Amino acid sequence: MKRLNKVLKEDGVETDLIMLIRTILATTKEIAFRVSQGELAGVLGSTLNENIQGEVQKKLDVIANQLLKDTLIDDDLVKTVASEEEDNAVGAHPEGKYIVAFDPLDGSSNIDVNGQIGTIFTIYPAKVDVPYDSDEQFNQPGTNQVCAGYVLYGPSSLLVMSTGGPTRCYTHDLTHGGFLLTKPELLVPSKSREFSVNMANYRYWDESTQVYFDKLLYTSEEFDKSSIRYNAAMVGDVHRILCRGGVFMYPQDTRAGNENGKIRLLYEANPLAMLTENAGGIATSKGRRILDIQPDDLHQRVPVILGSSEPVNYFDSIVY
Repeated sequence: MKRLNKVLKEDGVETDLIMLIRTILATTKEIAFRVSQGELAGVLGSTLNENIQGEVQKKLDVIANQLLKDTLIDDDLVKTVASEEEDNAVGAHPEGKYIVAFDPLDGSSNIDVNGQIGTIFTIYPAKVDVPYDSDEQFNQPGTNQVCAGYVLYGPSSLLVMSTGGPTRCYTHDLTHGGFLLTKPELLVPSKSREFSVNMANYRYWDESTQVYFDKLLYTSEEFDKSSIRYNAAMVGDVHRILCRGGVFMYPQDTRAGNENGKIRLLYEANPLAMLTENAGGIATSKGRRILDIQPDDLHQRVPVILGSSEPVNYFDSIVY
């Protein structure tokens, strides 16, 4: 099996970007260790604080966020850093080539029950005409991403990443400490009857979205024997879809603050859309390609459906 560095060089990734990716992954290895220690390290439970999203922060959320932020700010290649846990972007180095955004621990509600969690990250080229400490560094569509990936913490730590080419999967080798290529190319099948959604939100969805799920669950023979697979962690649900097909959905609903759903465009939707598209799937928001959306806010939210092309297109045809 090939080491990560060798694969990236064969893919023609420039040296500076390889070095930055290595910096990020070195920090995820530290996070993986903290996750594996769990209660033994005193990292479980919640803090008394809320993040910018209005969510109560878990202790491990705070630790992972600080580890990533400190490491990236210390890297000369990084101009600006943005985290789902921070109110604003943080300036690093005025002459840095790249900007990095991350969700330090997606699925943090699963931390205390030893469920699936992961770190999502994305890298963009820095803007030369915008101050290095400005949120506007990240006002770029997802098509500008030069790298997107996540590390899924579990029985083994898996890295799924694309630098513009195929979406590849690597496994962390505890013996040698590096990531080894274990799936050279993930390919999402065009058809699938598995879907991932929080069905408890059905009562809050608009009528067209409810009609889609009524067809899916009760009336459409085309989608007979559909199965729900839901982890309460987008990173885990999308990983399953990348490996065997299906769709992940988080529609908008009628609750205050959920008019555009809950998925953050910068930290979750864009990087996972890039990984999905580069694996042959589709990722849309209100019938529009996610990667084409021009963001206007650091913490902008968008409704999301992504995965196998047939069910995504079917959803969009009914709802939009």
